[in-house]
Amino acid sequence: MAPAIAERTATPPVCQIGDYGKFRYKAQQREKEAKKKQKTITWKEVRVAPKIDGHDLDTKIRTAIRLLEHGDKLKVVVRFRGRELAHPDRGRTLLMQMSERLKDHGTVERPPLLEGRQMVMVMNAVRRDAAAAATAKPDGGTDPVGAAKPVTPAPAGPRPAPAPGATAAPRPAAPAPRPAPVARATGPSAAPRPAATRAPRAS
Repeated sequence: MAPAIAERTATPPVCQIGDYGKFRYKAQQREKEAKKKQKTITWKEVRVAPKIDGHDLDTKIRTAIRLLEHGDKLKVVVRFRGRELAHPDRGRTLLMQMSERLKDHGTVERPPLLEGRQMVMVMNAVRRDAAAAATAKPDGGTDPVGAAKPVTPAPAGPRPAPAPGATAAPRPAAPAPRPAPVARATGPSAAPRPAATRAPRAS
């Protein structure tokens, strides 16, 4: 017999009779789709020595750039051997120099920190969409189509005088005044209208 699956999220709660095997299959499919969409963070490590040569440092920088461009989280480690541990400032200077050369590709998440016989610095890759948004215009670029643009009001006050030798533009002629309406005489002084006369009817 198929088990009952309680829908507790419904109001009021309802009970649905279904196939438990089908229910588990759909749940596994949803979990699989969720795993496809999520992005996993991969840790990569670059190891250097405090007495590294300049050309070797350039090679390590190129490797770090490739890893950061791939979107991985980078862990730069300086290992001290023997008496080198007495001069941790050299390792800190080296790590800060590397972070300065990698500033266009990654940001320092955790500054250099001494852990036992090694000094560790963590860097994150620079997000391209965030960098593009930071370099965009503050007003959002071009105006959208159909957007209303602000109208600049004309400055108040008298018009400036024309430059000497320049011809002023002719002003438009004023419209002709309309004729005044003719007033009709009213009252007792007005002349009476002649009465209409009718011809006598023939009998």
